[in-house]
Amino acid sequence: MKWDRTKTFKSLISRYQVSESTGPETSAEPSLEIAHFAEEVSPALENERVDRLVCLVADVSRNRATELIGQSRVLVDGVVATKGSRRLPEGVTIEISVPAVNNELVGDVNVEIPVVYEDADVIVINKPIGLVVHPGSGVTDKTMVNGLLAKYPEIGDVGQVGRPGIVHRLDKDTSGLLMVARTEEAYVDLVDQLKARLVGREYAALAFGAFDSESGTIDAPLGRSQKDATRQAVVMDGRKAITHYEVEDTYRLPKANQIAGPSGKPRVVTRLRCQLETGRTHQIRVHLSSIGRPIVGDQKYGGGTTLLSRPFLHAASLAFTHPSTGESLSFEAPLPEDLSALLTSLDNIEQS
Repeated sequence: MKWDRTKTFKSLISRYQVSESTGPETSAEPSLEIAHFAEEVSPALENERVDRLVCLVADVSRNRATELIGQSRVLVDGVVATKGSRRLPEGVTIEISVPAVNNELVGDVNVEIPVVYEDADVIVINKPIGLVVHPGSGVTDKTMVNGLLAKYPEIGDVGQVGRPGIVHRLDKDTSGLLMVARTEEAYVDLVDQLKARLVGREYAALAFGAFDSESGTIDAPLGRSQKDATRQAVVMDGRKAITHYEVEDTYRLPKANQIAGPSGKPRVVTRLRCQLETGRTHQIRVHLSSIGRPIVGDQKYGGGTTLLSRPFLHAASLAFTHPSTGESLSFEAPLPEDLSALLTSLDNIEQS
């Protein structure tokens, strides 16, 4: 089943992000890596405060946004923004320069990091639910990065500022496999594999409703939602996003749970194996919701239910080429207890 509504969605935003190392400074401030962001204010962001926009666009806390404004690092249509409370109209462009903060990240031995595999170049982690991958948007500590730095301090200078060693991410409430680079050479190689779509990533998901075919592909570009700036959506000029899926099992919802699932949805759920061809923010969640099959437990995208307090989404499989040896590596992670328990409680239609 092929689904593509590209032409039916209107343009939302124009956005770019560049990271670079600054040259000689004219002030006494040491040379730091700076990330540059720019975004045109869309209808979804119209009349939003400057400081709030800085938080959304640059993924920083409100305090950090205030600091950036005070340092004249925020421009509106090329003019320095001086007030965080100023509200911006649709169509103007906000630009933000975010310098690295020295000693911002510290190791935390209290953050448990379940390591599946490690060598001199790569670490593979089975991330538990509730663990944020790296600081941002008001989260400053107790992240996976803090735990990694305590155990592997050498990754501090690897990859991007603020997210050392991180090659790809998972949402806070998504469990499963992640790869981390221990050297800059490994980081560059693994990121290149991702860009070339050579990394195999498969997710276990449980979605509301039945599917007409045993497998399919959702090919629909993703970008920020026009209705809610904190959500992603299918948008005409969004970034290319492709999700493949296979149906594994279909279950009946418990009869006693009359409010399970979105209003009007059939009391049936389907277990899926989803494969990412691209890796956009909330990709599987948005793609399945866009075809009327939201993930069970996904309150943000229409799958809220009393059955589960978080989205039923688990990064179950990861495969890539070792950056130094060229060896093909693959890993599997079983479902965590909360997801496994939910499946056990359901009535498998094919077996009944």
